[in-house]
Amino acid sequence: MEKYAWTGRIASGMKAEYIKRHDEIWTEMVEVLKSAGIKNYTIWNVGDTLFGYYECEKGIDYAAKIQNESEVVKRWDVYMKDILIMDKDPVTGAQPLLEKVFELD
Repeated sequence: MEKYAWTGRIASGMKAEYIKRHDEIWTEMVEVLKSAGIKNYTIWNVGDTLFGYYECEKGIDYAAKIQNESEVVKRWDVYMKDILIMDKDPVTGAQPLLEKVFELD
């Protein structure tokens, strides 16, 4: 199982709204993530910085392809645009993958 990690930022003063929107995540968004083979998805926060991590049951490339082609993900991105500052990889359309430099099993 491949692992994926990303970072982003919450717009200033929007942390409560960011949490609220994730507490109310759309059912169809969850379905897209699951169909992409995404498991164990967690997002952490410190200050305005976000750190996200998930595991890709079907591989990173597959997960990125499904998300990039999804109209639901496109709508979610628009919905989050006013509170989330996130660069996107121009090739995959996903958050830039962080380079793993250490892992302890």
